[in-house]
Amino acid sequence: MGEWAQCRSRKASSSHGWSAYGGQVLGAYYPQQDPSGSSSGSAVAVSIGLAVGSIGTETSGSIVNPAEKSNVVGIKPTLGLTSRDMVIPISLRQDTVGPIGRTVKDAAYMLSAIAGKDSFDNWTSTQPYETTPDYVKSCNHLGLKGARVGIPRNGIDFHLDDSTKPVMDAFETAIQTVRHAGARVIEEANFSSYDAPSFARNSSIVLDTDFVAGLSNYLSQLATNPNDIHALSDIARFTRFHGQEHYPDRDTYVWDRQLGRNITHESSESWTAYQANLFMGGEQGVVGALDRHKLDALIMPTFAAFHLPAIAGLPIVSVPLGFYPAQTALRMNLKKTLVSVAPNIPFGIAFVGRKWSEEKLISLAYAFEQRTMIRRQMRPYIRPTFELSDQLEPTEETPYKLKVQYRAPAMDRPKLVYEIMLKTISRLTSLRSWVRSIFSVNGSLL
Repeated sequence: MGEWAQCRSRKASSSHGWSAYGGQVLGAYYPQQDPSGSSSGSAVAVSIGLAVGSIGTETSGSIVNPAEKSNVVGIKPTLGLTSRDMVIPISLRQDTVGPIGRTVKDAAYMLSAIAGKDSFDNWTSTQPYETTPDYVKSCNHLGLKGARVGIPRNGIDFHLDDSTKPVMDAFETAIQTVRHAGARVIEEANFSSYDAPSFARNSSIVLDTDFVAGLSNYLSQLATNPNDIHALSDIARFTRFHGQEHYPDRDTYVWDRQLGRNITHESSESWTAYQANLFMGGEQGVVGALDRHKLDALIMPTFAAFHLPAIAGLPIVSVPLGFYPAQTALRMNLKKTLVSVAPNIPFGIAFVGRKWSEEKLISLAYAFEQRTMIRRQMRPYIRPTFELSDQLEPTEETPYKLKVQYRAPAMDRPKLVYEIMLKTISRLTSLRSWVRSIFSVNGSLL
């Protein structure tokens, strides 16, 4: 994962997927590829077959962006569908935990396992379900038939540049695929307002004030604290004096800005910015467009889709859409260390909906995936050099050594894989309870 979810350094001194602990994660489709972030390793591991699925966290794009760059599926759930217990917070008003899988069905299995109410995350109490849906049942080949989907062109056009033409060409082809599958596509289902400067200003206030407060609360609940770190100012000081952190080459610009604000997450300025974001992402943005045109979902290229859902707590499902063509000119990241655009690098299409609409979005995304099978059109240039089964010992519960075949389609894998995955997640739930006791986390929301 990118260190501090890319919430530390100025963009020009940062890189997706880098951390002092793990070094630099690279994408698997081009040498020195930018994996996007911040859930970089989660997406890359799935893309090359090191895992059936993985977990990512998203405040604004951190699941769906690395998913698209690794040619896999990412689901950013509705805020409150999954617990954030024991996740270091960036913003409790935006953070979500969601699955990354090679297919929509893989991701749906994982979402079914991790969704649900949790007394250690009060936001999950807003769920409208007594029983969490089985999202796998939403994987319907005919999911697009009769659906109404819209295209918010003004929300896409703002993000276009000289590198996005191949993405938009593939997106226009995808629109025809959606139509041929029986969906009604509403062009110009625009947002009533898309004020980028206001979005940037308000989001900066909300994330800055939430992070300072949320981090202090998280640190206060540690049972042991050998480095005597209790606040962001302590972490900034620690970072500047440890060589592994690559300071000042990787600066602490974001932290300096956050610590320089004379407001808190409880101040009227932070609350006003948060309410403005909810209105912009909701009535003025995604929800308004859905309601005005009586839509089931919006479809957008993933690179343009995550901004408003992030501030309004809305769900996204990103599915592979295509790859940059052979003649694509290379583009580097701002730090000039990673390749952001190049031949064969993947990109995605996003299905965006109302709160708690994951079942509908998964149905639409699955139907699109099954009609296109785009993931199969390009293989990573990197592949694993060992079998996971070589690292596992047979047990009473898994008597057969599990052979993980590289890029084996999910629909061809035995049911045993899913049973093992769900048993593993069940065990992780027990592990989480054990870790909570070690860190003496109380019943308050982290």
